[in-house]
Amino acid sequence: MKIIQDTVVRPLPSEELIKNHEKFWRLSLPESFLEFIKENNGVKVEEATFECNNRGYAIERFLCILDDIENHPKGIYDIDVVFSQIGERLTDNEDLLGAEVLPIASVFAGDFVCLDFRTDKNNPSVCIWSHEESGEFEPVIYNVADNFTEFLKILE
Repeated sequence: MKIIQDTVVRPLPSEELIKNHEKFWRLSLPESFLEFIKENNGVKVEEATFECNNRGYAIERFLCILDDIENHPKGIYDIDVVFSQIGERLTDNEDLLGAEVLPIASVFAGDFVCLDFRTDKNNPSVCIWSHEESGEFEPVIYNVADNFTEFLKILE
């Protein structure tokens, strides 16, 4: 995976901003993802491809965490913005408060790489969410890696 450094979305998220988001999502982001987003907030990448479910995927960019979404030119790439658009298609639990599958990267053709907290709240796996196959409260998700560190190794 090649990170395009001049595409990092600034300002980088503060500890306080991240904690506020985690509180809203009702989850704790894994340390490996926190380290990544604190340096590579919303970054575009090249040569970031992986295979899953007999298909090839190419990451377009990682999503970001922003404080002022509405006034930022990259606000459409904020995790909360994407989550608000597809949240009802990421879960089968109509009563869910917070998140259990959180988008972290956009993939060519409309799918998203997500952290999947459904099985393990402390160590989420990484999955691909299929926008074409998913319906409201009927997500179609394919496991990619056991954790974010393993996912980054797949992209190397």
